Amino acid sequence: MHTTLVHIHVKPEYLNPFIEACRLNREASIQEPGNLRFDLLQDPADPTRFIFYEAYRTEEDAAAHKQTAHYAAWRDAVAEMMAEPRRGEKMLGLLPCG
Repeated sequence: MHTTLVHIHVKPEYLNPFIEACRLNREASIQEPGNLRFDLLQDPADPTRFIFYEAYRTEEDAAAHKQTAHYAAWRDAVAEMMAEPRRGEKMLGLLPCG
């Protein structure tokens, strides 16, 4: 299982539009054939900080996600909402395995 933790810091004035853009991206992403999980987590101590937890069967499935129209739409929609560049952290998913 190929997983990525995407660390995101959003400008406070964009919290609601950011969450909505992520909801739309998630709804399409979970329909992708290789997708196992696509969760958005919010830091309770700092609501402007988020983590996407993305799990795909293979690294190729994760790469294919970046080629989808819904990913491109999300990326473009949230670009100006970011307080700093997002940071992806690749991880190997061990348990549970898909």
